Amino acid sequence: MRCLDRLILVVAAAALAACAGQNPLEPQPDASFSVSGRGRADHVTVMTRNLYIGADVDAAMAALANTDPNDDIPALFAALQTLQRTDLAARVRAMAGEIAEHRPQVLAVQEAYELFVDQSLLQALGLSGGTIQVDYLVALQAALGARGLHYTVAGRNTTTDATVAGGAVHIVDHDALLVDADHVTLDGPPVESVFQANIGDVAPGVSLKRGYVARQATVDGIPMLLVTSHLESGTAAEIVGLRYYQALELAQFIGTAPRAVVLGDLNDVAGSPMYQVLAGAQLVDTWAALRPRAAGLTCCHAYDLSNRKPAFSERIDYVWTRGFGQHSGRVQGVITRTGMEPRDRVRGAFGLIWPSDHAGLVATLRVPETEHRDSHH
Repeated sequence: MRCLDRLILVVAAAALAACAGQNPLEPQPDASFSVSGRGRADHVTVMTRNLYIGADVDAAMAALANTDPNDDIPALFAALQTLQRTDLAARVRAMAGEIAEHRPQVLAVQEAYELFVDQSLLQALGLSGGTIQVDYLVALQAALGARGLHYTVAGRNTTTDATVAGGAVHIVDHDALLVDADHVTLDGPPVESVFQANIGDVAPGVSLKRGYVARQATVDGIPMLLVTSHLESGTAAEIVGLRYYQALELAQFIGTAPRAVVLGDLNDVAGSPMYQVLAGAQLVDTWAALRPRAAGLTCCHAYDLSNRKPAFSERIDYVWTRGFGQHSGRVQGVITRTGMEPRDRVRGAFGLIWPSDHAGLVATLRVPETEHRDSHH
């Protein structure tokens, strides 16, 4: 979600006070590297995807958070009207198709919402349709299952939990890690956490929170720490600072783990305080390492997903890694985006739409040769 500055300026100060396709100009993969023969222990494929709730819900929350009651109903109407136009069923099928194409062993998703909207509210606003009640993660797993793919939930946190309009709308946000059970063994319990540094309560029934999910796992014989996160969004200085503290919490949690993969929508750009924290924690921005001459923009399509061409303006989705450097120190592999070519649009109930407002990222990383050899002994 992309928060409005008028919301974050009101609440961020209090929150901080509480907190102590391939471009020919780009470098190509090494000729010796191949992504074929998936399932061998010489490479790992990971993917991150923001599922997108399907409307500018932040604008509605901003209206509820301010002191003017006259903008509440128009904001709710706009959000629910857009939600109906961004056909979740069609989008989930499209994202399941992306996953089926790339077959990542590890899949991270953000904005895996549980959403309830009572039919009475829709009718009161002059909108058609019945009660909306959907779990985005369950819907994605069902779409994957329909393709014969079986991804297990390795961990899911609960972050923002908002009840508005007298209980007629209930929104619960989750981040989640899924793994291909045929290739991944889960080691120990999941860590399903909410950051200490958060915006928090902004209106009755509305609490804005972010967090992370982590799990130790063995992927085709290679042990690693898996992490996904969704950091707070917004451009105000207070929110930039809030993301810095959230990144610090992530870095402190990861600690000295010898091999880690951090996936997610981190809502900030290269060079930002957030970015410097993760780079300073000896994590590698895999896009920058493998495709340094490509902008790699990932955000954002229009809220109603109807724009005909991508109009991305920032790179805020990431694959960060540690422990994949070869003898030369270089990370070897390939990384690409999904959901940002015109052919990726799908037909929804009201016309062609994008699968999400973000692009997805898929990275296939070569395991250091010594570890590859060790995994066969």
